[in-house]
Amino acid sequence: MATTSGVSLWTDTLPVDERFVAPTPGVWPDQVDVAIVGGGYTGLWTAWYLARRDPSLRVIVVEREQVGFGASGRNGGWCSALLPMGLGAIADRAGAGAATRMQTAMHDTVTEVESFAAAHAPGGVFVRGGTFDVARGTPQLARLRDELDEYRRFGFGDDDYRWLDRDEADTIGRIAGTQAAVYTPHCGTVHPLRLVHSLARAVAGTGVTILEGTAVTGVESGAITTDAGRIRADVVIRATEGYTCELPGERRTMLPIYSLMVATEPLPDPVWSQIGLADRPTFADRRNMIIYGQRTADDRFAFGGRGAPYHFGSRIRPEFDRDDRIRSLLTDELRALFPAIGDAAVSHHWGGVLGVPRDWTCSVRYDRTTGFGAAGGYVGDGVATTNLAGRTLATLIVGPEVDGDEELVRLPWVGHRSRRWEPEPLRWLGVNAGRLAARRADDHEARHDRPSGLWGGIVSALLGH
Repeated sequence: MATTSGVSLWTDTLPVDERFVAPTPGVWPDQVDVAIVGGGYTGLWTAWYLARRDPSLRVIVVEREQVGFGASGRNGGWCSALLPMGLGAIADRAGAGAATRMQTAMHDTVTEVESFAAAHAPGGVFVRGGTFDVARGTPQLARLRDELDEYRRFGFGDDDYRWLDRDEADTIGRIAGTQAAVYTPHCGTVHPLRLVHSLARAVAGTGVTILEGTAVTGVESGAITTDAGRIRADVVIRATEGYTCELPGERRTMLPIYSLMVATEPLPDPVWSQIGLADRPTFADRRNMIIYGQRTADDRFAFGGRGAPYHFGSRIRPEFDRDDRIRSLLTDELRALFPAIGDAAVSHHWGGVLGVPRDWTCSVRYDRTTGFGAAGGYVGDGVATTNLAGRTLATLIVGPEVDGDEELVRLPWVGHRSRRWEPEPLRWLGVNAGRLAARRADDHEARHDRPSGLWGGIVSALLGH
């Protein structure tokens, strides 16, 4: 049996000459204008847009490990317009017009990231192939129709979200059991770690200081405390996503949920001629337990999904990044979706945490009085959403740069606050019960081709649907 690497595919395929290494500052800064905690996409995009709007700002990004260490560098490589909260949920809080504006902003954000990659990243880091979501079975078909109906209610037509019958879906990619699909062009395939390092190089090139290997032990209005000293700042931005729970007083702010992935060895052309995916669209289906995949630039499958356990007390440990049982499940699911891959070896298995707020709603907020801001809660849909967050935070802090920026601060996620998660053991029981219910619901649907009232009902209740 081939050996499976525990290092992520993205780490293994990051060219040495593209790797960003933060220089050691000649003088340790004790006072800055803006201190950003977290060197992932949220923190780096925020720094990028702040520096562009006001080059005189003294901005520092502080990262405990290396840039892109967390979800930003380990994810499935989707730069999508997906939001963790449905348009109906946004409309219930802020109105139908606000929901439409939020989704339109996400469409525009995919293009914004594409433009950045074209200007600042090597070729092939971003490829716009769209994404297609397939239905395999009657319950999935009903959920897919409901999803498309929701987009239609909020004004999005075929140019944005298009229904495909089975034959049309097969022209994009042949997924076993497909009955129908919805295709959207608002998605790109990315090499997430190459994009992070390209972004870090661009940010450093503007004069922003990036500190790697520096742990932040305290975040407050007006200052951050690190293991190397205290830095005073007029503005402090928390951009820690799934790792927020490790900051003092934030244990219940954001739940760290593990998502795990596998990657195959490169597959030969005859296999891809059977599968398709020639334009490298991302893909998923409408099961309850989320899966996601892409065809990589070097002709592998990178495929992931939820299902790993939530660890009591919101623990995050390196050993949780891999799970032999989940690796086997993901491998089996990938072979079921694409039988043509046969016994192709799985070369990589890795994972990491994503941040989940209690109401599954991502948010951006900034208090001008205290100078404190934060963004996050992307629930795994953060590659594009972080860019929108960074632009929004920069606009909130220093004001608009171009026409249209004023609209950013009026989007319905600005200022939203999610309630805190329950104390233990309630959240351990609830989250793992939801994981079990999603798996049982999918098993029931696969056997009987109809929804499970019991398990599906539990999933809906826990997700607030």
